[in-house]
Amino acid sequence: MAPPMIDPALFDQLRASIEEDTAVRKELEQIVDELNQDVSFTQGILSKIHSTPRSKYPTLLPQIEQGIQKEISSIARLSSFASKYPYYKYNHRYARTLQDAISTLLLTAWLGSPSFSPTPNVPGHLLTLEDVGRVLQAPVNLKSGRDDDVFHVTIEDYLLGLISVVDDLSRLAMNSVTLGDAALAVQISSFIKDLHAGFQILNLKNDILRKRVDSIKYAVKKAEDIVYDLSLRNLIPKKEGEAGGAERTEETA
Repeated sequence: MAPPMIDPALFDQLRASIEEDTAVRKELEQIVDELNQDVSFTQGILSKIHSTPRSKYPTLLPQIEQGIQKEISSIARLSSFASKYPYYKYNHRYARTLQDAISTLLLTAWLGSPSFSPTPNVPGHLLTLEDVGRVLQAPVNLKSGRDDDVFHVTIEDYLLGLISVVDDLSRLAMNSVTLGDAALAVQISSFIKDLHAGFQILNLKNDILRKRVDSIKYAVKKAEDIVYDLSLRNLIPKKEGEAGGAERTEETA
């Protein structure tokens, strides 16, 4: 009797592999859902900055920090679990949520977070990629090779999170004027313009990142228009108005 052409154990092995992969994806999905809930909670509190005077930030920021601490705990769980498997096999399942978490941290620090900014209660500080890794207790920008096959924060994660911050700040520039804080609008305009200039020198290969970067120039123009209007109405000192965008650049006009 001729031996079977296909070893029956082959499909048993494939079935076991499929079941294992399904179990991994299910566990990962639960962790990511938890992180997503934490991020949504933090974003909800952060949204209050658009209706809160800057003088009230010292009261609001500790509440935001509590949300970020929850994110850090969930990211630690994600890091521990995801690092057991090849990085590029599953990272697409949590990358967007991780980028959103990074953006909440960057924005909170920029607002003057007592816990995450070296300038407590003074807006304007931007955390570096290394700062983000330190706060999230996660490795960053690992080099190609065996070392990068674990959970880590990539340069792309950081930059995409930063672009989301730009969107929030351009909105805050308008709302700060409504709250009578023209100086904050000027500061935001200057900050966004500096970021835009920084992004221009990057040689970006990631298509998604390149498309998102294009949105920054619109945020720059939005902030410049706000400051320009304020300067025309003499609602801010002339020198500050010129620095914030009384003269529009060719890039953003």
